[in-house]
Amino acid sequence: MAPSSQKLTSASCFVLIFFIFVVCFLTWNKEVSPSRKLKTEDSHSQSFNISTIATRLHGVELNEHAVPDPDKVAHEVAALIQMSEQNITARRKLGFFSCGNGNLIDDCWRCDPNWYKKRKHLADCGIGFGSKAIGGRDGRYYVVTDPSDEDVVDPKLGTLRYAVIQVEPLWIIFKRDMVIRLKEELIMNSMKTIDARGANVHIANGACITIQNITNVIIHGLHIHDCKITGNTSVITSPSHYELRDMADGDGINIFGSSHNWIDHNSLSNCADGLVDVVSGSTAITISNNHFTHHNEVMLLGHADSYTRDKLMQVTIAYNHFREGLKQRMPRCRYGYFHVVNNDYTHWEMYAIGGSANPTIISQGNRYAAPKNRFAKEVTKRVGTEENEWKKWNWRSENDLLVNGAFFTPSGDGASAKKAHDLSLPARPASMVDSITATAGALGCRRGKRCY
Repeated sequence: MAPSSQKLTSASCFVLIFFIFVVCFLTWNKEVSPSRKLKTEDSHSQSFNISTIATRLHGVELNEHAVPDPDKVAHEVAALIQMSEQNITARRKLGFFSCGNGNLIDDCWRCDPNWYKKRKHLADCGIGFGSKAIGGRDGRYYVVTDPSDEDVVDPKLGTLRYAVIQVEPLWIIFKRDMVIRLKEELIMNSMKTIDARGANVHIANGACITIQNITNVIIHGLHIHDCKITGNTSVITSPSHYELRDMADGDGINIFGSSHNWIDHNSLSNCADGLVDVVSGSTAITISNNHFTHHNEVMLLGHADSYTRDKLMQVTIAYNHFREGLKQRMPRCRYGYFHVVNNDYTHWEMYAIGGSANPTIISQGNRYAAPKNRFAKEVTKRVGTEENEWKKWNWRSENDLLVNGAFFTPSGDGASAKKAHDLSLPARPASMVDSITATAGALGCRRGKRCY
């Protein structure tokens, strides 16, 4: 029998080896992804015009869906983040490693290899102002089997258009990989989820998605690109109604006069107008985990400087990656309250965040990497407004990581350190942004495996 000292030495060696393994794993996990190389180009500009159109949602003013205290929502998100961090720490103390990457939404569902057996759990994982969007959670599943879009007034059963116009709640999934070229804008009805997990689905080279005067929509996992200007024709909007549509701008996703919408884990690029536009009294919106590339005017939040109904607009922009080939509007805001948290900005040519008409913009824990162009280092841009006016606007930066000479110009309450502390809305550290946004965009999901 071996002496006790030999047993102790063996045990000590085992503990030492395990400790070295833990340190190496954690160090590797913190490395910056090689895919995050910063790219720069010269800046360009383009004018933007939009008409003013008043809308109602089934006779109910959309401001009923706005949160009375938007700061409270941000605090609730912070509490969830803190709880998530505590749970991950506890698992590590027990000797287990979380498959999560610090992303509060993904940690809710993405670690489960059996995600496909409980798809609707996704509806429980939203955060921010759009967290109450349930989509088609309470309805049946609908499987898209036909990628065609031949008849926009009388669509075929099995097509995506047939599904989104139905009155009842539906959770829409796809039988296989497909490219859907829409002849005209896809006009959705309330209580719908488009869930492309498990298939490689592209909405491309035609019209794209319109969410107009409805509520409770989730769009997850699509590739949306090369959207065209369409319109001046009749398009079905429900099983019993079609209408003559004016020209559509060619947005990737247009949210117009709607509430409780969640746009998550999509890859968007190169559309005729915006990639995601939220206008005309829309509120209770979360835009998260998306991957944006190769576009000029990325995201417009607000209809027009004269459209005061947008004062009730509330949008959370979280965990997105703004990558190569982007010029401006990430987002461009009017009125409203906008929480921009833990996004990765590795490219812009003109500016990252802009606004007019006195929006409140709270930027927390983002990474802003400025381009080489010395005239485009500023993150922020006040559009068409004199300094004596925009100095009153509440724009603030809290714990953002400013790289390569980037700088954020605060204003209003944001210029006061005491006020900023009083209204602190904690987010994850900006140093974690690379990990949090590592899987931004449409995921590669297969049955029986975690989504990556």
